[in-house]
Amino acid sequence: MNSKSTHSPTKTVAAEEIARLADNGEDVSRFFTGSGRMMPPIQSPAQRVNVDFAAPMLSELDDAAKQLNISRQALIKTLVRQALDQHYVARSARRASRQT
Repeated sequence: MNSKSTHSPTKTVAAEEIARLADNGEDVSRFFTGSGRMMPPIQSPAQRVNVDFAAPMLSELDDAAKQLNISRQALIKTLVRQALDQHYVARSARRASRQT
């Protein structure tokens, strides 16, 4: 008796690959069976922004990120957060000095 399976194993395809195929105009309906539960899209609280930096500043950011062993993006986020915190502290101090 033959013990081979009568069905081929299902190959898992990454969502990114399906999106790439769809972006290229290919039919991706074969990846969707209609079974299962529909999940809402993940809402990211972050938004992408573009910021232009002069080459010397970019070099400084890269050097600092390398020293801290973090990505350039993580460094920029950290520095912006620190600057905003300092701004709020200074604003509070100015308001307090006006009230006295």
